[in-house]
Parts: sequence; structure tokens; C-alpha cells
Amino acid sequence: MACKTSFTLATALIIAIAAAWLAAPPVRAQGAGEPTGVWLTQAGDARVKVSKCGGGICGTIVGLKDPIDPATGKPQVDDKNPNPALKKRPMMGLPLFSGMQPSGANKWSGQIYNADDGSSYASSVSVAGPDSLRVEGCVGALCGGETWTRVGR
Repeated sequence: MACKTSFTLATALIIAIAAAWLAAPPVRAQGAGEPTGVWLTQAGDARVKVSKCGGGICGTIVGLKDPIDPATGKPQVDDKNPNPALKKRPMMGLPLFSGMQPSGANKWSGQIYNADDGSSYASSVSVAGPDSLRVEGCVGALCGGETWTRVGR
């Protein structure tokens, strides 16, 4: 009988532990679903501050690997922009995306500006982990993306 009681207690303990484990909410890394913060682009050439705005998120350049244009000796400007009125705006403080709206769990969609070619694209931003942000853009059926890394904590 003692063996049977011991087995019953052990079984009950295992069942209680399993039940508690199954009932517990999933543990996520701190900030896993939070896109706000400063992110380093995959190429390492810019830092982008992502913040909440208008029910969505916005991203603004807050740092550049090479803030001074070697050709002019002056701060980098948005010289690839096809709009002549915008070609001289500074890269520092340049909005890359604004008002991206939630489109799923840890995902936002909208338009993103590519300062490398002066064009805007349909885009999505999704949190891939506590320190990873996936940024994707499409032109028609052609899509591409990169992973940004969180700067500091």
C-alpha cells in the first residue's frame, strides 16, 4: 500500500506541475513585441528612432555612420530625392516612415522612404525578437528586406 500511495503522490505532483505549466501564459522576452527604441540598420549606416505616433509607429534617422558628405564637406542631405524642394533637407531627422498602422501581431504596415534612391515603397515592420526588427518593402511583386538591431537598452 505504501508503494501505491507513493506512486499516487508522485503522479499527482507531476500532473500538478504539468497543469501549472500548461496554464501559464507564454513567456516572451522583455520588449519582444515593442518596436519603439533606436535601431541600427543592417548595413550599419544609420540609426533610426522608432516611436509611437497617431495610433501607429514612425521612424526617423537620428544617427549616421558618415554624417558629413565627403564630396561637399557638409552634413549629408537627401540629394537622391526626385523632388527638387526636398533634395537639400538634412538626413539627420529625416522621416523614413510615419503613421505605419498595426497589421498583425507585432507588425505594422505603410510606406517607407528609401533615401538611397529617393523613392517610397509599400512596407511592413515587424518585431522579430527583443533586439531584432524586420523591415520589408515591395515594388510590385519584387520584395526585399533587412533586419535592424536594437541599439542599447
